[in-house]
Amino acid sequence: MNAPDFSKTLKLLPNRDDHNCFGCSPSNQSGLQMKFYTDDTRVYSRLSVPEHLCGWNTLVHGGVISTILDEIMSWGAIYLLRQIVLTKSISVDFLQPIMINEDIRVEGKVLERTGEREAVMQGFIYNDKGVLAARSTGIFALFSPDVLREKGIMSDKDIQYFEMMMLNN
Repeated sequence: MNAPDFSKTLKLLPNRDDHNCFGCSPSNQSGLQMKFYTDDTRVYSRLSVPEHLCGWNTLVHGGVISTILDEIMSWGAIYLLRQIVLTKSISVDFLQPIMINEDIRVEGKVLERTGEREAVMQGFIYNDKGVLAARSTGIFALFSPDVLREKGIMSDKDIQYFEMMMLNN
């Protein structure tokens, strides 16, 4: 698959800076600070993993790779399915080494909506040569705002933000 043109063909998805998510918060200085883009069929990100998140030597830690894939699949489900989601399970295949400070491209897509309350997502990481370096499959629980409020999983402010993002994009 050809790499998308981030500057011309993809739309930047909105994010807030008043949260501390390790994967996507722009204000978490220790995190990945992922930004997300879409062409309305997939969700994309690009980044390079900083040194403080290395595993052995100059390799990106496997847990960080898993986090990146979980983020892209979650944002993909939120945007493409217009649902608030939580990860139920994730499996990761590590295919090629990913080095710290290497420019990587990440993609997420819906594989299947298996029911009213569940979807299967896929995530992919390509290295700076465009070679598939890691892939994942995740099962995500889909939630209505009412259930999230009832269970106390999210604040009204957070739910309103996600609803606004899903309606306006």
